[in-house]
Amino acid sequence: QVQLVESGGGLVQPGGSLRLSCAASGNIFSIVLMGWYRQAPGKQRELVATFTRDGSTYYPDSVKGRFTISRDNAKNTVYLQMNSLKPEDTAVYYCRSTQSTGRDYWGQGTQVTVSS
Repeated sequence: QVQLVESGGGLVQPGGSLRLSCAASGNIFSIVLMGWYRQAPGKQRELVATFTRDGSTYYPDSVKGRFTISRDNAKNTVYLQMNSLKPEDTAVYYCRSTQSTGRDYWGQGTQVTVSS
């Protein structure tokens, strides 16, 4: 199993920045992909960024150029740096890991609110 714990959410003004963290523990050696997702009230959960084991990243157009996913292997932690935040970025942000077996694990989520 893999345990994921997110942190770093909060309230920020439009145009501001936040950095989310996702600390992984457990069977981390079988992780092939890490990702950040978000879910706003009344909306489906959507992909924000992914980071594969070989270092490839992916961002949807909605966050490309503003968000950056990175990792610290020594700390078993994946980060999401969010810049130029907009009110529409308000959501609960979740960390997800995918194992080589195809099994997924999710964190508990962290709230990000962008408001003046």
